[in-house]
Order: sequence, then structure tokens, then C-alpha cells
Amino acid sequence: MIGEVFGKRYEVQQLLGKKAGRRTLLARDLKTQELVVIKLLSFSSDFEWDDLKLFEREAETLKNLAHPSIPRYLNYFEVDLPTIKGFALVQTYIPAQTLEQCLQTGRTFTEAEVKQIAKALLEILVYLHGLYPPVIHRDIKPSNILLSDRSGNSVGQLYLVDFGSVQTVLATEIGTRTVVGTYGYMPQEQFGGRTVAASDLYSLGATLIYLVTGTHPADLPQKDFRIQFEQGANLSPSFSNWLKWMIEPSLERRLSSASAALAALEKPQPTNLPTLVVGKPDGSKIQLTKNGDSLEIIVPPAGFDPSIVFTGLFAIAWNSFILFWTIGALSAPFPTNIPFALFSLPFWGAGCFMVYKFIFNVFGRICLRLNAEQITLTWELFGWKFYRPRPSPRQSINKLVYIPKHFTKGSQDTRVAVPAQLYIWSGVQKYQVGVSDGGIKSETELEWLAGELSDWLGLPITNQIRS
Repeated sequence: MIGEVFGKRYEVQQLLGKKAGRRTLLARDLKTQELVVIKLLSFSSDFEWDDLKLFEREAETLKNLAHPSIPRYLNYFEVDLPTIKGFALVQTYIPAQTLEQCLQTGRTFTEAEVKQIAKALLEILVYLHGLYPPVIHRDIKPSNILLSDRSGNSVGQLYLVDFGSVQTVLATEIGTRTVVGTYGYMPQEQFGGRTVAASDLYSLGATLIYLVTGTHPADLPQKDFRIQFEQGANLSPSFSNWLKWMIEPSLERRLSSASAALAALEKPQPTNLPTLVVGKPDGSKIQLTKNGDSLEIIVPPAGFDPSIVFTGLFAIAWNSFILFWTIGALSAPFPTNIPFALFSLPFWGAGCFMVYKFIFNVFGRICLRLNAEQITLTWELFGWKFYRPRPSPRQSINKLVYIPKHFTKGSQDTRVAVPAQLYIWSGVQKYQVGVSDGGIKSETELEWLAGELSDWLGLPITNQIRS
């Protein structure tokens, strides 16, 4: 095929790629002497009419696109030669490697470079999705993205190619749906033939994850259909969270548009990002919110329940008795009354603690806050904040421990139930919340919190029971 002339104008120079029924050729335009790319669809034994439909759609789409980072449409014609019959699409040639080829040659990308790539591609998607009708690429992946050589501090010029899977929203609404895409880069809705603008965002997010981990997204572990990439990448919390937002399996929670994704990437501060309210177990009153750089858990007051009422009544009885004892002790002759009065102080401490516990369970709340700088755990009551323990740097967090409910041996060989607990270790500081604390009512809630913290921190959950 090398040296063959198509359309009496394009002389084939090199075979760039080949797959069933399709070939991508580098050719020279004999009129302009410029290099061009010819995408050839041939009538082979495995030809399907859906292939022709997609091929014609790609040609029609390219004809109507005008963006410096997208190949320009040049020609489209039927090929009727003795050696081959089919259709040819001619477009401008871009002398650059694909991201796939860059990775295969051992090139690695820093977080700053990956952000540059993300920004450039999002700007292309802003253009495509902003057309009428919107154009959805449907097959964003490393092999469909070209990257030119580095230039100064720039990672290089980015180009989005291969619009063979493209669809318009209008085409989806009035026609049949064809499932196209590449496994590992396709969101769940695309498997069902439904594709929206946010579907391209998922594919872009999966592509960026490939760049930061060096592992194909399909080969990374998954949890609840979410790609678990954090362990294989050394990323800042803000960028890691942004990527998780891009690949959110649920359309409702995923970034909805390329412009919103671009704004979130450029301004990752909490005040500039929409807040995500995460789902929680039915009936739970715990509030968990997170955005690009922060996560906050608010455990509400436990409220009135039989155990709290009993604690309140017992505190009243206890403190009444201690008050009676203290008055009696102080009424004794001086100085013999002093030792008896001092003897009551520890009992007053226990009584005040019971009163505090009663009031806190009715009116107080527990707040665990994490951001890029630090972690804090506060017990808050009537505007007062008590740090338990003091705040520590976010970078010092090194362990997440969940201890389920278990039994330990008490006196006289009795079994004593120990409520479930969750610990976050930051250096030597331990931040603890448990089923017995505030409004955490069940192990299910604590397990949910452990999973969310693990996901946000990128730390595995250590499950252990102390003896």
C-alpha cells in the first residue's frame, strides 16, 4: 500500500495503525506537498454497517469543528481501487506522540504536568460540549490524546483525536444508541448506551489516573465501582479529591460539566468548590461534608433516651447526697470539719462529671475536621470548644484503625461488651470516636465513617481488637 495514491491526490507514505476493517495512513498531499492523515474504512469480511455509520458521523463532525487542538477536516471520498474499496477521511497531520506511547517509552508526569494536561483537555471539552448540539467524544483515553514535545515550563501542546466514537446529544435523542468506548475508561451509564457530557469527564479522569499511577484503570482495584488509585499515586489531597470527583460512579455526584471541572481544578480552595453531601445510613443524623480540600464530620447530640434519663436522675441523687454530706461536714467544729469537707471533693468531681455528661449528651456535639493543614477533634457545648487532643498536622496522619464491638473478660470471668471505636493516628496523637460518643447510634454509622475517612485520606483501614 506504500506509494499508492488515493483520490488521485494523496500518496501513502506510512501505515500508522491498523485494526479490523480500519487503517490509519500517513500520506502526502501531491497538490500542497503537506503531510496528512487518512483514516480508511474498507469493505472487508468483518465490515458492519454500524462501522460506516460511525465513520460518516466522524467525518460530518470534524467538518463542523474548528479548534486548534482538534485535527482539521480536509476531505472525504469513496475509494474504489482494485486492491481496496471503502471510504477515506482526510485530516491534518499532527507530528506528536500519543500519551500511551509516552507512557510506554517510560515517560513519567509530575502532578503539575498532569494538571496542565487536565486543563488543556478540559478546555477542549468546554468547546465540544458547548456546541449545539453538544458533541460528546465517548472514547477519551491516552491513545486518543497527542502530546507534543516539552517547551520550557509547558508539558507540551495537547490534541484530542479520533472522533470515531463521537455522538451528539441530538443523535442520542432521535436515534438508536450504539455502545462504544474502551473498557476501563467508560462510566457505568455508557455501558447502558446512555452518554452525557459528564461521561467524557469520567473518561478524562480515568486517563489522568493512568498518567499518575502508570497502571491501566481496569487493572486498579475497585470499591463500590470506584477506582481505588490513591495508593499508587503521590498526590496532594486537593488534586486527589478532584480526581475522585471526576470518576464518581454516580452521575448525580460527578462533576456535571467541563467548565465546572475546570473551575474546581483552578480554584481548589474550599470556599470556591461546591460542597458534596455524602450519603449515609438510613436514619443517621451525622453530618458528613467534603469538598476539594476538607472533610468535616459533625456528630449531633445523643438526645434523650432511657440511659441518659437514668444518668440525669442518678446525678441529681448523687450530688444531693454529696451536698448533704458537705453541709454536715462543714457544720462540725473547726478545724475537725476541714478533713471531712476535703474528703468530699473527689465525690464532687464525679458528680460534676455526671452532670456534664448529661448536659453534653442533650446539647453538645462532636466535630472532626480535616483539611490540607491539620486535623482537629472538638467537643462543643454552648459555644465552648474542647480539643481532644490538640490539633496536629495533616501530613502526620499515618494510621486509621477501626475496632468493631467485641467482648473482653471482666472480674469473676464475666464478659464485658466494648463498643466499636474508630481511631485516627497522627504521629503520637490519637483522635477517637465511638458508638458510645454523642449521636453515633450504631456500628453501621461508624463503619460508614471509617470508609469515608479511608477514601478521603487514602489510608487503608486497620481492623484490630485489643486483648
